[in-house]
Amino acid sequence: MSIITISRGSHSHGKEVAEKVASQLGYACISRDILLEASEEFNIPEIKLHRALHDAPSVLERFTHGRERYVSYIRKALLQHIRKDNIVYHGLAGHYFLLDLPNVLKIRIISDIEERVKDEVERENISEEKARYILKKDDDERRKWGLRLYGIDTADNKLYDMVLNIKNLSIEDAADLICRAVQKPNFKTTVESEKILDDALLAAKVHAALVKTSPKIIVTADDGVVSIGDPETPSDMKRDAFNKIKGIAENVDGVKEVIMGIQKRTDDHHTVNPFHNI
Repeated sequence: MSIITISRGSHSHGKEVAEKVASQLGYACISRDILLEASEEFNIPEIKLHRALHDAPSVLERFTHGRERYVSYIRKALLQHIRKDNIVYHGLAGHYFLLDLPNVLKIRIISDIEERVKDEVERENISEEKARYILKKDDDERRKWGLRLYGIDTADNKLYDMVLNIKNLSIEDAADLICRAVQKPNFKTTVESEKILDDALLAAKVHAALVKTSPKIIVTADDGVVSIGDPETPSDMKRDAFNKIKGIAENVDGVKEVIMGIQKRTDDHHTVNPFHNI
């Protein structure tokens, strides 16, 4: 059992590769469902959020704590799906949210610009000049989203285990290479990787519940014990604010205990510092 994320540029056949891989492995293939789930919590029509993804990240600033809420809801929705295992996910910075999970095979699909222009001309019945402009604009916007919201450059090859150039590969070839790679022991689900994912999901669920109340909140989790810190809350307000935050967090399914601020674990195994986002 494994998890595969596929990062792709616009019209680079990444979607087709993802669907082919999922079909060959018998895995679920997800992308837009994450957007739909996040949109429900975001409380705006899905189509508007979808359009926002093709605009500058500043569009989210029209909403109260828009960027923080967007990232929090997308993270929670993705991790809930990933927890089911045997998943191929393409789109919306999956590699960013899953960077610390050991059993995730992270793929980047790229395609020759001239081939993309040719496909766009045929698909949209437009001139080469217009097709090139549209593709460049879309690529620039995707990169802006990565840099502005996540602090990562989607073109940075270090983020991926494998980068595949579709120019000299068929969709079937690319899918076959990915299917072979994911069989390696490093990408198999283990008890340890399941715990890491469980902790990440619980932290994400608590963060999503709190993000409206405290958009800069920092949450970590370890076996049901949730540590919470908010470095922007003034010290003279922390007691009331943290009591409210603690009450919300305690009602999240799976939370056994809530630790506010910097405290040392009673089992003395390690010190949790929630003011550092792990």
